[in-house]
Amino acid sequence: MSFVESQGDRKYRTSERVGGLVDCSSLQVELRHFDPGWQVDLTLECTEVAVLLSGQSKIRWTGDGHRREAIARPGVAWICPAGVHESGVEIMGTMPESLHIFIPPSLVGESALSNFDIDPAKVQLAYAGGVPDPRVLQIGQLFRGLLNRSLEPADRLFLDGLQMALAGHLLSTYSAVRWQPAERAATVDPKRLQRVFDFIEARIAAEISLHDLAAEACLSPFHFARMFRKATGLTPHRYVTERRIEAAKEKLRLARSTLVEIALDTGFSSQGNFTRVFRKMTGSTPGQYRALLSSQRVPPIGDSAPFVDAGSRERKIRT
Repeated sequence: MSFVESQGDRKYRTSERVGGLVDCSSLQVELRHFDPGWQVDLTLECTEVAVLLSGQSKIRWTGDGHRREAIARPGVAWICPAGVHESGVEIMGTMPESLHIFIPPSLVGESALSNFDIDPAKVQLAYAGGVPDPRVLQIGQLFRGLLNRSLEPADRLFLDGLQMALAGHLLSTYSAVRWQPAERAATVDPKRLQRVFDFIEARIAAEISLHDLAAEACLSPFHFARMFRKATGLTPHRYVTERRIEAAKEKLRLARSTLVEIALDTGFSSQGNFTRVFRKMTGSTPGQYRALLSSQRVPPIGDSAPFVDAGSRERKIRT
């Protein structure tokens, strides 16, 4: 077990761990239930970001050499950089859902260098405890949706984006020194963008990470995600999901494969996950979509007559 993975159990021995992020080696995300009580004194070996999702409690503690007190409500966050000693932590109420994200120093430093052109040696986060932070709450709630289940290929791409968003927020909001990101080109070169599109099409059935896409564009993940959205109007995660759904529609149109085969061939780990995403994006299940195509008298495979859907037929009549 790495030092990141052991931090929650070491620091919060009187709490109950009720959720966690599965199969992620870069950071540890834990959902914990707290009853009133004292926690152990500890110097963190990594940066901890904690945010309360539900419940309320008065908390007293000593952090960074100062005695502090705060009322924890949903959205109240704690930012505790690596190396800060916390002691005398007393929780006076019940907190059913408290989310804790443990980030190794290397992840913050790498993000500072690759995404913001900041020397990692100059990065120092400030200690902040008991502060309302809507952005950390939003990121925490998104992490909450990934806990206690195996990550789908699309989830991993989404997770990459969450990690970058969190690192960027920490650097921009809680940096102990002022900094300015270097100026960058405002758009992605069309040739680079086309390489990304081709890469996605070639790997539509495989796992695709944000780092993979950024590497194709020769950009850092942070700048690639921002510029890709500016160029396409979609996040990389959304674009990849839409391409997988379009590929699935084509396979459903051909009617040669089972739903399980189509799910696996378009990058979904199971038929259940495929059905859930397909219905969310189209309003119908894959089976319903296939039945609709059949009812519209799709020409047999090899027939020279083009496929005409109901919408196209209606538009032709009107013209």
